[in-house]
Amino acid sequence: MGTMSIYTALIDDAGLFPPTSLHMDEALSRHRRDLESGSPVLTHRFLCPASRLDRLRAMEFRPRRIGLIADTDELPAFDDLPVDIVEVRGPADTPVGVVAAQLSLPPGVRLFVEVPPRKVTFEPPAGVGLKVRCGGASPEDFPAADHLAAFIRSCVERGIPFKATAGLHHAVRHFDPSLGVDRHGFLNLLVAVCETVEGRDPAPALRTTDVGQLVRLAGSVTGDTAKRARELLVSYGSCSTGTPVEDLRALGLLEVNA
Repeated sequence: MGTMSIYTALIDDAGLFPPTSLHMDEALSRHRRDLESGSPVLTHRFLCPASRLDRLRAMEFRPRRIGLIADTDELPAFDDLPVDIVEVRGPADTPVGVVAAQLSLPPGVRLFVEVPPRKVTFEPPAGVGLKVRCGGASPEDFPAADHLAAFIRSCVERGIPFKATAGLHHAVRHFDPSLGVDRHGFLNLLVAVCETVEGRDPAPALRTTDVGQLVRLAGSVTGDTAKRARELLVSYGSCSTGTPVEDLRALGLLEVNA
């Protein structure tokens, strides 16, 4: 298994979400083009808020995989759609197990519950994963590298699969002057999980802005480590499906036609 496996099926299509916030027809048109291009880096999973599911049903084109993002008090029925993941944000004082028990999901649909990016001190029910937010519209939405590192360590040590969302616009960590904050890089996150799988501290990989060092670390990941890391880091949602792929190509981590 080569290093390409690290990036396979990494990016969910979050085109409906900020800051891109595409209209449904625009988002589906882009999704269809991505599907036709067949980039292996994309999951070809279309993330859709529960509140916009009826609009999605009314469209002529249907994605082949849908991730349902709960933004309503109750989840609408979705048996007629190819939903394979449901993501929910439980109340801060409600245990993940309680959130999971309140939902009755069809067989084969995986549940991910968003939790604060800090050390995980509980065991989610079997089959339930976690979701971590890596950014947003304000500086407070960006977790400190130490908090994100603690989350990663907890998930790796306990074998808890997780998804990531928000803020991961580019491969490498960089300063955003408009918000006055360092944005996490999706490659930093990916390498940090690999480092943790191999028994090392993920924090340095999360903090580094040294492109050469990050590329070297990514290129040295073994097949076994990549496999285990991607069993844990399931995917992350990106409002752009083109920029992450372009970044990986520019860094020499993908073939031009991948």
